[in-house]
Amino acid sequence: MISASEARRELIYLACPYTHPDAKVRLYRFQQATRAAAALIRQGHIVFSPITMTHPIDLEMAGAESTLGSEFWVRFDETFMDRCDVFALLPLAGWQDSSGVGREIAYFEAMGKPLKVLDQNYQLRAFELPLTGSQKEPPRKGAL
Repeated sequence: MISASEARRELIYLACPYTHPDAKVRLYRFQQATRAAAALIRQGHIVFSPITMTHPIDLEMAGAESTLGSEFWVRFDETFMDRCDVFALLPLAGWQDSSGVGREIAYFEAMGKPLKVLDQNYQLRAFELPLTGSQKEPPRKGAL
């Protein structure tokens, strides 16, 4: 286990798409975000994963078959983005079309904060478009 004294002091904001009409897709995205956050924490990073935090709350407030949607969470996301030092994208399928991910990238760019992407081994890499090779979606366990 990583001790707090070993942890890097930069606070990472872990972004990935979430909102989708299919509850199974939302659950899969939550599981993948949580897996990626855990991998980064094992590496010694300090991570805020908004999907890991908000998915259970979204279920409680909107129900299992619905969602509050990305727009509901903007105020929460921006509060945490202000405090985070680095943006990290988990490039799950659909991230390019996600209004939430697009908004988060633009926010971090406007603040002049670094943009990173996780590769298939959950290593942070420079964020460059188009994503290629090891920067594409991580391997799926129980993929839809």
